[in-house]
Amino acid sequence: MKKRIAIIDVLGSHGSSHHFYLSGQIAGIADSIDVNLYTNNRTEIPDIENLKCYYFFKDLFVSRYRIISFFKWTTGMIRSILHARIYSVKVFHFHVFNTNILVLIQLILVKMLFAKTVLTIHDVIPLSEKKYSSILAKWIYRLTDIIFTHNSFSKNEIIKISNKLNIHVIPHGNYIPFINFKYNTLESRNYLGVHKAKNILLFFGMIKEVKGLDILLESLDSVLKLHPNTILIIAGKPWKNDFSSYNDIINKHNLRNNCILHIRFIPNHEVGYYYTAADLVILPYKRIYQSGVLMMTLSYKRPVLVSDLPVFKEIISNKNTGFFFKSENAASLSMEINRLLANKKILKKVAKNGAELVEKNYDWNDIGLLSKEIYSTIF
Repeated sequence: MKKRIAIIDVLGSHGSSHHFYLSGQIAGIADSIDVNLYTNNRTEIPDIENLKCYYFFKDLFVSRYRIISFFKWTTGMIRSILHARIYSVKVFHFHVFNTNILVLIQLILVKMLFAKTVLTIHDVIPLSEKKYSSILAKWIYRLTDIIFTHNSFSKNEIIKISNKLNIHVIPHGNYIPFINFKYNTLESRNYLGVHKAKNILLFFGMIKEVKGLDILLESLDSVLKLHPNTILIIAGKPWKNDFSSYNDIINKHNLRNNCILHIRFIPNHEVGYYYTAADLVILPYKRIYQSGVLMMTLSYKRPVLVSDLPVFKEIISNKNTGFFFKSENAASLSMEINRLLANKKILKKVAKNGAELVEKNYDWNDIGLLSKEIYSTIF
């Protein structure tokens, strides 16, 4: 008889590409493990053998009132856990972006029903530290049988908090299975209304303070002095703030004519246009634990320039599969952009290497094999 696990994930397709991650994770393990997925009704998961989806978190993100959302979350979580236990599920896997009281509640519920818990910790400390409690995180880790995280940096950060030893590095997989985009660079630029002769820089994804868009904008003035034919496309929705501080930088440096601002959530059917149109994708992050945008960039075979954070250094090598600049240093960033725009041959070479890297080392089937090996220790 096959083993069965429950993956309870309330985020799903809400405001991100996390549902692709879920699809890859499930596809990688479902050949030999039956999977129950409990998520919200907006989440789109492809037809995968041995997968059953239950949408018990219906309309979770619709209400503006927290009390209503909390009620929907609570009822959905109780229904999901009870349903899974009735069907003899003994291992529950949760995805965690913030070690808050809700995570603690769901772990207690599972433990009360004598089941095992697995957490994938995406952000060890949330990107908004105001809502973080190390004491709460310690209790959560104590109630967890196995912790997955995406890199050694995150693993070491968790150990600093809890001294927990049962932590395993499970890489973030690529997006290659989910890319079915048929348009080329010229067609994508036409779609976005950008001239084919422009140098296109891309900042893509949810706009958070720690993602360093301010650093990128501050660097752009020096770039335009050497490469005035450059356009920066900013595509994404602000997270827990507005765009006013970035508009101030744009106005201060008179960048308006060199910026295309698509300040909104980019639906999946449009994502390919942005990546395919870009000469260079830039991730000027100040702090990060893992990056779906990096994996998406490499999966679209685009060259990437990132800040020299430990997490990025575990994935790419400088001038081989990507490029680095000194984190939070606008002068370093502008110098690197200018160097790359002056030598586009190296962009093509590194983009090719990056695509080969992500295809070879971040395949979901390989990640699934590693995950199943670790699951087997608690079944």
